[in-house]
Amino acid sequence: MATVSATDATFDEIVKQSDVPVIVDFWAEWCGPCKQIGPALEELSAEYEGRIKIVKVNVDENPSSPAAMGVRGIPALFMFKGGEAVDQKIGAAPKAALKDWIDGAV
Repeated sequence: MATVSATDATFDEIVKQSDVPVIVDFWAEWCGPCKQIGPALEELSAEYEGRIKIVKVNVDENPSSPAAMGVRGIPALFMFKGGEAVDQKIGAAPKAALKDWIDGAV
């Protein structure tokens, strides 16, 4: 399964009401580190299909959701379980580090 895009309007439905844990990637088109982790997140989305959902939120197009989460820098990854943010990771990381983070939090 590919990553899913969310907007300010769909954030609660896609993220907070999910039946499975959700990783939210707050990103922007102009952000180099965001582009670096994009392919890894796509691969992880396929590897964890059915167990987690990876959701991308463009902060330029959807400023309310990142503001509500206190996002001050991107990429910013948040882990949601049961509708609540339970962990976060700021900045780019290699796929192996992202996988370890997900495995430790899920």
